[in-house]
Amino acid sequence: MDTLALPLLVYYIAIVAVFCIYGLHRYWLVWTFVRSGARGGDEEPAGRFDDLPVVTVQLPMFNELHVAERVITAACSIDYPRDRLQVQVLDDSNDGSEEIARRCCERLARAGHDVEYLHRTDRTGYKAGALAEGLTSARGDLIAMFDADFIPPPEILQQTVHHFTDDSIGLVQARWEHLNRNDSLLTRIQALCLDGHFVIEQAARSRAGRWFNFNGTAGIWRRRCIDDAGGWQHDTLTEDTDLSYRAQLRGWRFRFLSDVTCPAELPPTIGAFMTQQHRWNKGLAQNALKLMPTIARSRCGWKTKLDAWFHLTSPLPYAAMLLLTVLVAPAFLIGLPRTGISPAFALGLGVGCLGLGTLAACTFYLASQWAQRLPLAPAILRLPALMALGVGVSVLNTRAICEALGGRVSPFVRTPKFAGETESAPDPIVARRRLLPPGIVEFTLGLVMVACAALTVSQPFTLVGLPFIVLFGSGYFAVGIPQILRWSGLPQRVAGVLRPVPAPPPPT
Repeated sequence: MDTLALPLLVYYIAIVAVFCIYGLHRYWLVWTFVRSGARGGDEEPAGRFDDLPVVTVQLPMFNELHVAERVITAACSIDYPRDRLQVQVLDDSNDGSEEIARRCCERLARAGHDVEYLHRTDRTGYKAGALAEGLTSARGDLIAMFDADFIPPPEILQQTVHHFTDDSIGLVQARWEHLNRNDSLLTRIQALCLDGHFVIEQAARSRAGRWFNFNGTAGIWRRRCIDDAGGWQHDTLTEDTDLSYRAQLRGWRFRFLSDVTCPAELPPTIGAFMTQQHRWNKGLAQNALKLMPTIARSRCGWKTKLDAWFHLTSPLPYAAMLLLTVLVAPAFLIGLPRTGISPAFALGLGVGCLGLGTLAACTFYLASQWAQRLPLAPAILRLPALMALGVGVSVLNTRAICEALGGRVSPFVRTPKFAGETESAPDPIVARRRLLPPGIVEFTLGLVMVACAALTVSQPFTLVGLPFIVLFGSGYFAVGIPQILRWSGLPQRVAGVLRPVPAPPPPT
């Protein structure tokens, strides 16, 4: 075997193993979901309150110019006794939208609602800091939380609070629905992806008695659970996951309700989507570093520990995907014959990766559509685009993992809300200072995939990998090109030419 081929083969097998292991876990999630009843309804509460508990609804927001009034009004419209419902607007805004929120709170307070407006000028702790400060004046035994881009339906508290008649329940999480699911291919892909998480993953873990995380919004906490777990902490970017695991380590039980939904807005642009992806994946990696040693030493069962590992380390396949991309070109240059490996063995590895990795993802996402009785044909057609997008963000998410491992501190960057905003809204990920222009790495990797696709003509034994090469290239171009265009300002300049600003009228 060629001396260069051996390490390449070892790396390749290791990458395939990562995909296969995480793919097997997805098969387990689907199997657990189906075994637990799949399309069956949620577990009924243990009892019902004769006297409803006091609920504090917390609405954390930062510069939510176009959605602040909507969520405040929706929170005050929840069907619950007014004397037992407190609404807290936790506003860290500094763009002038705080006046809109303040006036809305004053108007609703005059109408008889218990609305408290809290504005911070010091954003210490970001969202976690705002939630913690709100607790100092919260009067509810239960704390409901909704991000600014959510619209809590009137019946949501009546559907959830009775689960807290079981004193061991610390959190009830509702399922996210999507206001703009069908707006574009990007929002359809995100909806499919989030359906997999909520409909299958969260439900399977909840029904199997395994640990799962609060999703940061559309959930109701028991105040005593928050305090017992140590309160909100802001040393990770996903404070919701951090508190969730600390609470479950203390013995609190969580419940996920598939049939209770709360609609929200999906990021409609690639930049907004990437902002969210970076925060989520870096936060998960930070929590893995923070919590896994404690989880490993805890008295919970090994199955719970293993599932927690898969959840908190779920960004790892992105790094494996990027490494696989980097190894594709050297593999073509060395060539399969020089490895001494038979084509049959190589084909077996490829089929294993396909069956345990790619097909596991397809099964996972299609099961979420089946469970909701949604048509499968459109979802099948979108699967290649979903996978390509996953490849495209592998650079961003690998960087997020490296930042977490390196202890790099970064601020909590809100996901831009575009309900009524212009396309020129600031893009935190694209606008951030870097050594290279944003998108250039992804675009370069796309070009490498084009070259590798061309090389399959001269090396016929590699043709089996051509569909994956095309998929990878498409994903990198789909993510890289919009970032480059946004950074260059070309769309704005073209728009200025096509739609020039009219000259002011001459003075009279």
